[in-house]
Amino acid sequence: MTSSVTTKPVKKIAVIIPKYGLVGGAEGFAAELTERIALNNRFEMHVLANRWSSRSDRIIFHKIPIIRFPKFLTTISFAYFVRQKLSCLDMDLIHAHDRIFHADLFTMHGIPHRIWVKQIRQKRWLSLFDRGTAWVEGRLIQDRSCRCILPVSALTRDALLEEYPALDPARIQVMHPGVDMAEYLNLDRRQCREEIRRLYGIGESDFLILFVSMNFDVKGLDQLVAALAKLKGNLPAKRTRLLVVGKGDQQRYRKYARDLGVEDSLAFAGVVRRDLLTRIYMAADLYAMLSQFDTFGMVVLEAMAASLPVIISAHVGAKDLVREGVNGYTIQDPADIDGIAGRIMQLQYDETRHALGQAAHETARNHSWDAAAKQMEAIYEKAFPA
Repeated sequence: MTSSVTTKPVKKIAVIIPKYGLVGGAEGFAAELTERIALNNRFEMHVLANRWSSRSDRIIFHKIPIIRFPKFLTTISFAYFVRQKLSCLDMDLIHAHDRIFHADLFTMHGIPHRIWVKQIRQKRWLSLFDRGTAWVEGRLIQDRSCRCILPVSALTRDALLEEYPALDPARIQVMHPGVDMAEYLNLDRRQCREEIRRLYGIGESDFLILFVSMNFDVKGLDQLVAALAKLKGNLPAKRTRLLVVGKGDQQRYRKYARDLGVEDSLAFAGVVRRDLLTRIYMAADLYAMLSQFDTFGMVVLEAMAASLPVIISAHVGAKDLVREGVNGYTIQDPADIDGIAGRIMQLQYDETRHALGQAAHETARNHSWDAAAKQMEAIYEKAFPA
């Protein structure tokens, strides 16, 4: 008597993004998911990109040209050359992380380009580049053969429906980024606290607020400094410090803090390596980011992974994960200095802060990259043609 085992055929998936695995939220998002999914023998992963950096030997890369001059051809040319390459490949599923002419799935990392230009950049007119980008985006989103659009937050989803009101909401599924929990689980909090605080001249008992950004103005550093000034003289015995990590005009903010009488409360770390950043998270007491706009804000989830309660503005897509008074706080108006100061005051108390920090860690654990990869695999399986 013989028996046979029926195995499903390997499915070939094309992942599309101009820069894969390089600096940036979308680039990292695509790589973290793709390299985990590539470990599943059920899928053969192909990446179509202009540039890439990969830790996996299980992915097949295809170089896609981009015409960068004149600038308006940048998005159009990438979409064109992707279409040409795909015509030579026998793919079972096309997953775009950027604007191209056709895809089965589209992970939307930003808001619609026209809204971005008009409302965020506040430009009166669309340039040729903007028009070309919006045109390619519209072709993809309004193509009924694109089975599922995956915005990274409810904020992104709402902007998508504002720009494309005829879009069927059933085609939309919010899918948040993940976080690598392993980066934090092997770190000793006490050791990180001693090392990092000594490095930046912060006292062991100081209450440390962390701010991480490559754009101080947009991410709300002004509001945080103003909140520190509001709190001066009204805090418990412990000293409050603000550690600023990232790139921005340090001199401007030193002067601003000096004018408000809180210059000695600020410390600047500059741009740091990834391994140092994880230890910095572990040394802090809370994370704050009061952005004017952020489609998600992956640093928020990273802070939660390090068991930090978070204070963010309602303009940050990661607010989807914040439960008010449970794992952090959402400030509806970033200009509400009194509201920001009040939330900081609440988190000065150890019992409250530790409870919110534990809940924040649990939130991050449920949104790991491994969990996101499993979710994406399920979406792939559902999207394959019958």
